[in-house]
Amino acid sequence: MTAVVTSRARRRRSRGVAALVCGALAAGGLAAAGVSTLEPEAAHASSHREAPLISGQPQYDTTDVYAFVSPDRPDTTTIVANWTPFEEPTGGPNFFPFPDDAQYDVHIDNDGDAQGDLLYRWTFDTRTRNGDTFLYNTGPVTSLKDPDLNVTQTYDIDLLRLRDQRTVSTTKVADDLPVAPSHVGGASMPDYGKLRDQAVREVRGGGTAFAGQADDPFFLDLRVFDLLYGGDLSEVGRDTLAGYNVNSVALQVPSAAIRQSEKQPTVGVWSTTQRRNAAGKWTQVSRLGAPLVNEVVVPVKDKDKFNASAPWNDADFLPYVQKPELARLVEKFYKIKAPDEPREDLVSVFLTGVKGLNQPPHVRPAEALRLNTSVKPAAAPERLGVLDGDNAGYPNGRRLADDVLDISLQAVQGELVGNKNDLGDAVDANDRPFGRSFPYLALPTAGSRGPVADQDGRGARDALDGGAAPMRSTGSSDITGPVLIASAASGGAGVLLIALGIAWWRRARGSGAAPGGG
Repeated sequence: MTAVVTSRARRRRSRGVAALVCGALAAGGLAAAGVSTLEPEAAHASSHREAPLISGQPQYDTTDVYAFVSPDRPDTTTIVANWTPFEEPTGGPNFFPFPDDAQYDVHIDNDGDAQGDLLYRWTFDTRTRNGDTFLYNTGPVTSLKDPDLNVTQTYDIDLLRLRDQRTVSTTKVADDLPVAPSHVGGASMPDYGKLRDQAVREVRGGGTAFAGQADDPFFLDLRVFDLLYGGDLSEVGRDTLAGYNVNSVALQVPSAAIRQSEKQPTVGVWSTTQRRNAAGKWTQVSRLGAPLVNEVVVPVKDKDKFNASAPWNDADFLPYVQKPELARLVEKFYKIKAPDEPREDLVSVFLTGVKGLNQPPHVRPAEALRLNTSVKPAAAPERLGVLDGDNAGYPNGRRLADDVLDISLQAVQGELVGNKNDLGDAVDANDRPFGRSFPYLALPTAGSRGPVADQDGRGARDALDGGAAPMRSTGSSDITGPVLIASAASGGAGVLLIALGIAWWRRARGSGAAPGGG
């Protein structure tokens, strides 16, 4: 027993000295560098980390799905699906590949029965040219075939035709197409737009495809989760997703190829992700159609169940749409009365489509984006879509620039049933402009130095001088600047603390005291 007590006492004494030494070094080091500690913000968005299980598997987590009649080619429909939320542009050296052990699927229901009739499936393959370097690229990359692009990916697209949820045929739509790489930075990829253009390819059946990194097109202030914007609407107006990228797949196909007929032009669209487990079997781990449903409609206890489910079974989640928690919370915090329940208006927004606009005949309620492919693109799109009289926008499909957060907040509080309101997060547009042609997505944020580098007014810094701030000239031979003074002062404080700690430890050791002991 005595030996055990002695051992514990020694460990406590060692920990006491270590704590003082580390504290001194940390205090001195941080002060010398003139920096403050920064913590990344926790964030959530439309299916960005929306369910407990998928939040730890970002490569398989669908962030958003978009489906719209192509503005520059109105006889076609464009579908965009994104994965891997919150890609920090400088997140090397592995950056953000598509996983090789996943099936990214986009389902299309063209008769409203909540069963997919068509399924487009993306699968990926990764190749590394040189495994003896840590670099993603070994020099400036000027083309997708550049040998300096060390890590490359290709993908296939298969079209599965289904009947009663069984595959009846499979067609190879795209084979071994190149993926646009992660945007490492200006030195590595001096013309990223050129790389993006090279990744846009024609595919069988008259379509066009793209896969690669893009700016996250979803825009909103995510502090809605801080008790609905701070409890007093004081936390609005900041695009929390600005500066983050996602991995995107985009496909533009003739509308006639996916709809049932000209008389029944409405399609339902949703995505799923399957991951291959250790036994080689595929398991569905993510699902997304309409934005914000799993995020703020489905409660925590059923979020993982929703991700593993199929639209055919969405009656299981119907009560959450008819009696939405969000409406009650808004009423509680902001005294904006919610409409009476059950909310059939929200059933049309999230599950069936709006009658006379994008609701198929004999529709079975199911969570999906419902797009009427016969509605022509708007000459002057409204960000609030149908709420502002623009029937080409959400909830008739979803365009990249549709402000789905404001639309959803206003609809949840009864805009469609006469309860007029102007709820919103004061973020009305994406931080980067969208393109005018396929794939329409904004280019990803680069890992290079951004405009924040000059915010302190002292110019850019570089690694050759340790990142130290440039000295201001004083006109004298004394070149000691504030950074060096701080370094000396903090260094001296650190040495003093260490010396005091050692002296205290020696006294404690000599007296036989055990710091922290009872």
